[in-house]
Amino acid sequence: MALSNNTPDNIHDLIKEITKKLKMVNAEAIQSSDYSEDQYEDLKEIYEMVMKKQSFSPNEMQAIVEELGYLRK
Repeated sequence: MALSNNTPDNIHDLIKEITKKLKMVNAEAIQSSDYSEDQYEDLKEIYEMVMKKQSFSPNEMQAIVEELGYLRK
């Protein structure tokens, strides 16, 4: 995945990988179409942080999902 490019496809990939890594039960609730290209850098930062960690506490997961919610258009 070439993360240097701010494209709708990359936004889709970022969201997909974040929800996969978090093992979200209701991953369909977070759609890549809910995010604009203006939020790309923020989404990329969240993605990089999520990919670095092996596991997440419930509070961390909630914080990540809340942050994704704030970034929605």
